[in-house]
Amino acid sequence: MSLKRTVTMVAAGWLVVITGLHVTLNLRAAIFQRRETAAQQFRIGFLPVTCHLTCPVTDFINRSQTGQGIFEPVRFSGWPELKEAYLAGYTPATFILAPMAIALREQGVPIKIVYLGHRDGTAMMVHKDSQIYRIEDLRGKRVAVPNRYSNQRLLLFKALRERGLNIADITLLEMPPPDMPAALYAKAVDAITSGEPFMGQTELDGYGRVLYLTKDVWPNFISCVLAVHENAIRDHRDQVQQLVTGIARSGKWLDQTVDHRLQASQFVAKHYYNQNPRLLEFVLSKPPDRVKYTNLVPLRKEFEEIERLGREAGILEGTAHFEDYTDTSFAVDDARLPAYAWEAPAP
Repeated sequence: MSLKRTVTMVAAGWLVVITGLHVTLNLRAAIFQRRETAAQQFRIGFLPVTCHLTCPVTDFINRSQTGQGIFEPVRFSGWPELKEAYLAGYTPATFILAPMAIALREQGVPIKIVYLGHRDGTAMMVHKDSQIYRIEDLRGKRVAVPNRYSNQRLLLFKALRERGLNIADITLLEMPPPDMPAALYAKAVDAITSGEPFMGQTELDGYGRVLYLTKDVWPNFISCVLAVHENAIRDHRDQVQQLVTGIARSGKWLDQTVDHRLQASQFVAKHYYNQNPRLLEFVLSKPPDRVKYTNLVPLRKEFEEIERLGREAGILEGTAHFEDYTDTSFAVDDARLPAYAWEAPAP
């Protein structure tokens, strides 16, 4: 074998070795980077409702400011799918119904409520042509609620009992919120109640009439909460804190001005909810206090009321209490927290 050929073969061999090392090192770096990103940007479940609005708002503002989000929002179409995704570990964090989170804790699920979704923001709608003008007029009627564990069900339970009625006096139907407007329009049900914007849709389209707003029956009503798996709290505490702080800052941004709410209506409807922006514009501005996104620290007395009503309504056992299902160490006082300094670019 000639010297030239030998040198050529040795060089080719070294080229293969060096290329292999480069591929291996780059692959390991890419895997490490993906793992690091996964740890920092874990998935968070949400539905296209106003009580989950701070999830897409936080994501959109962070991506606008820095080019990346602090978590990965995952949209679901209904409560069963959202709950199962959490139970399967697909979403380490999720927005979820408050009584559902408590019930899961009673069943031994490692879930902790770290913040609230919003306050108020729920209405009961009846058909504009109906003869239902008072809560007492619901006797014998068909009323749709989102889920057995929804606070809307507890709200109805509370409203009926205060007027000498009970759940047995009505026909209660469980129905996905997106299906409720069509059911009311067709008069398949007599009344519907869920999170916005689906209640506002019936009013905006001209066939729905408000029977009551949440604030009229249960002031500072809590529908949904932000909950995190205990493993995420243990292993990624800094990321959970960043998540809660981001949610709180976006809530404060939303409550600063009506213009911010109108801006959010546009980008959330287009990029996250797949809805007509007029829906969110309507429910976030008429009136502006229909939904509130500040003062969202979980408070013991409010959850004890949910516990009590849940036991009386037969959906909670009473075996889990505030310290079992909450972790308030991440919550930030609104007075000390700046809102996001961000404005949507002019169209």
